[in-house]
Amino acid sequence: MTGVLLSLGHGYTARALARRLVPAGWRVIGTTRSADKAAQIEAEGAEAILWPHADPAALVAGATHLLVSAGPARDGSDPVRAAMADALRARGGGIRWAGYLSTTAVYGDRDGAWIDETADLRAETPRGKARVAAEAGWTELAAAAGFPLQIFRLAGIYGPGRGPFAKVRSGAARRIVKPGQVFGRIHVDDIATVLQASMARPRPGAVYNVCDDLPAPPEDVIAEAARLLGLPLPPEEDFATAEMTPMARSFYAECKRTANALLSEELGVTLAYPTYREGLRALLADETGR
Repeated sequence: MTGVLLSLGHGYTARALARRLVPAGWRVIGTTRSADKAAQIEAEGAEAILWPHADPAALVAGATHLLVSAGPARDGSDPVRAAMADALRARGGGIRWAGYLSTTAVYGDRDGAWIDETADLRAETPRGKARVAAEAGWTELAAAAGFPLQIFRLAGIYGPGRGPFAKVRSGAARRIVKPGQVFGRIHVDDIATVLQASMARPRPGAVYNVCDDLPAPPEDVIAEAARLLGLPLPPEEDFATAEMTPMARSFYAECKRTANALLSEELGVTLAYPTYREGLRALLADETGR
């Protein structure tokens, strides 16, 4: 299967997918606001379009698949959806698959409980609330335009260039401890696997939690990185008294364990990195060439 993927907001995750699709014969068109990132996109074999684009209809013409990575603005609006709505309504029936990359922040805090895709949305942070609105807006547009939308709620993304090793080596890593706190994570290559599987077997209206099998305390991840590097364990810091930016502190406001059974049951996906341990080992091997 090949086609033309229009990737709105062609960032870290979308580029990981494109690096698989382009060698397989796909045409990938990615939008970005940065000329430097446009050059990187082109170097990887995709076509880069600087956003905002003057003619949304020309941008969407010929697209068979649509990936939306561009998130809502800080004020909660969704300028990409607003700019593309009319063109997508006109093109809608020609799009065979569409994916919207959301976040598990839409579920809000569950005090560490396990939840799956049937859980109600209780977003509490501005970021989570904006994503709830964005999911609803893209769902409404897909229904009106007639294209099949799938929503992917991503846990914390890591991968090449986004691992803890540089901070551990520099001594800047922090082990901030909030008792009972766990985060979900997902390796970017596993996200690409999930997206490819969904493209091969679309289910319009589907929602998938895209996370690994082991929600874990953030201090455990830093400790594992230090162990793999053979470096001293960074000291613990109490969350209650640690100096943190408001953004960093907001990530600790929610605690939940998101279940990912649909990935295997419905899409047949086996994660290459089912926990952060396998993921960190692979990242270090890539960095050191071993």
